[in-house]
Amino acid sequence: MCGITGVYCFNESGKLWLKKLEAATEAMQLRGPDAGNTYIFRNIGIGHRRLSIIDTSAAAHQPFFSADKKFAIIFNGEIFNYRELRNNLIAEGEQFRTTSDTEVVLRLYQLKGKNFLNELNGFFAFAIADLDKQSLFIARDRFGVKPLLYSVNDSVFAFASEMKAMMHLPIEKKLDTTSLVQYFQFNYIVAPRTIFTSVRKLLPGHCISISNNKAEIQQWYTIPYDEKEVKANPISFENAQNKFLKLFEDSVQRRMISDVPLGAFLSGGIDSSAVVAMASKHTAKLNTFSIGFKDEPLFDETHYAELVAKKFNTNHQVFSLTNDDMYDHLGDVLDYIDEPFADSSALPVYILSKHTRKHVTVSLSGDGADELFGGYLKHVGEYRTRNAGALEKFIGGLHPVLKNLPQSRNTKTGNLFRQMNKFSEGMVMTSKDRYLRYASFISTDASMQLLNKKMMLNIEEIKSDSEQITRFITDQKSMNDVFLSDMNGVLPNDMLTKVDLMSMANSLEVRTPFLDFELVNFAFTLPSDYKVKGNYRKRIVQEAFKNILPMQLYHRPKRGFEIPLLQWFRTGLKSLIEDDLLSDAFIEEQQIFNSEEIKKIKHKLFSNNPEDVHAQLWALLVFQSWWKKYMKN
Repeated sequence: MCGITGVYCFNESGKLWLKKLEAATEAMQLRGPDAGNTYIFRNIGIGHRRLSIIDTSAAAHQPFFSADKKFAIIFNGEIFNYRELRNNLIAEGEQFRTTSDTEVVLRLYQLKGKNFLNELNGFFAFAIADLDKQSLFIARDRFGVKPLLYSVNDSVFAFASEMKAMMHLPIEKKLDTTSLVQYFQFNYIVAPRTIFTSVRKLLPGHCISISNNKAEIQQWYTIPYDEKEVKANPISFENAQNKFLKLFEDSVQRRMISDVPLGAFLSGGIDSSAVVAMASKHTAKLNTFSIGFKDEPLFDETHYAELVAKKFNTNHQVFSLTNDDMYDHLGDVLDYIDEPFADSSALPVYILSKHTRKHVTVSLSGDGADELFGGYLKHVGEYRTRNAGALEKFIGGLHPVLKNLPQSRNTKTGNLFRQMNKFSEGMVMTSKDRYLRYASFISTDASMQLLNKKMMLNIEEIKSDSEQITRFITDQKSMNDVFLSDMNGVLPNDMLTKVDLMSMANSLEVRTPFLDFELVNFAFTLPSDYKVKGNYRKRIVQEAFKNILPMQLYHRPKRGFEIPLLQWFRTGLKSLIEDDLLSDAFIEEQQIFNSEEIKKIKHKLFSNNPEDVHAQLWALLVFQSWWKKYMKN
């Protein structure tokens, strides 16, 4: 797990960027605290920061060169089947100088070219320079676990793992207004866009070949899904469970290779508990880590985590937090965010990663299960809409009444009204519009209205991006199209971005067994009602582990922890809102926002019907904090 950056110069003007390469590399020191280096040869420069996981010796430091010095690689990630691949190459007469997966990747590329990507089981973003041909090959893993940003103009192609590295290069820092609309709608920016018009994200499962002053992007992987094939090749639910368990255990076992201490996050939910159940079979004493919430007992799941830890005899540690503890880490989280990203659950992920890193360098997690197997309330809402009965149609007819009722996540009644209103609103929408609504905090129109008219929005571009986000959505009863959309959208742009940012801020590698490509490919051969049926979410996962996990996990509601943002905004952060980041004077100075809309949001904060205003305010504060740090001067 590391940070990579590089520059490919098309002309002499582009070579000026090479002077900034070392600074760009050092900007990612937290991603790789163990070693760092840069290398420049003619028109190519590459830089690497290393977090040592596999073969921690200096011989495996990067940039890593082939034996003949004709190729150099910088690599971020892990290849979990590298030993198998390495042994196959040794059997064919190849020799290796290290026991690292990086050397295996480089040798496979030398022998097979870009076609070798399909042999890799892992997560990664890497660049390989052919120093003789002066070409560069860059690739990103199938599901976007590891990030890769790039910028290209007439003079140069540049890339990096993080925006803070890109900003040490002389990129143009012009705000992308379409990205701004997306950001306030979803609380994240959808790839390939970034906050800047000059920078793009390489999409998951894509690669770039750069040579002869040209950059060509290709897709090397897509999730194989055909609903007709699913129906034509049925598998029984029992057989599907058995195959799922086998693939999942193989995935967990593969992800336990490490030359440094390894553990697992354990929330007490089904997903992380399933990971721990399988991992504990392959190690004597698994280290597990949980965070508890002293001031929010409704959301504290440490009791369930401890049940799992006891059953599987793990070395379990609980980090118990107060709201003040979380509040005290706000500054650290905001400081590390180098592109606006407003998923507030990043805060507990940051704190969990910080405490876990004191004990291990690698942690397993249950991320990806919700998107792959249908774990969200929105999936139940979608299922009930596509299979609507009398009750669903009745609630849909109540929308004119429900939309006027008090709505808030912070009271039981208000949250019920909020959920019913969102469901009733979705009932009268098309499938595509409903997917966008369920994925959004506010509508596209409301997001556009937040911005100053001087921002010159491109309406056609915004519409085209919405169509791209919903490109897989159909009107069929099967919900595999929704899961496919989540795997291509929500997962890489929100969930995986959050985990990568917050774990890397603490130099911790997080591995996700639910995202083994063999398991993902299998999941999309299954009927969708093996995943969601009625109110039953992640059905196959829950049923497969019913005789393995403590039964108490099955007799409680799923609770997603909510940061007490509303409370903080009304108390400790009030001055930051009123007198600093969202002050009338600052808003007028920026000329980015519609000042009247900002005033309405601030007014709503203190009303009896705040709805989801805290999410809007958090997105605004994150953006303003970012803008003040990176753009004001």
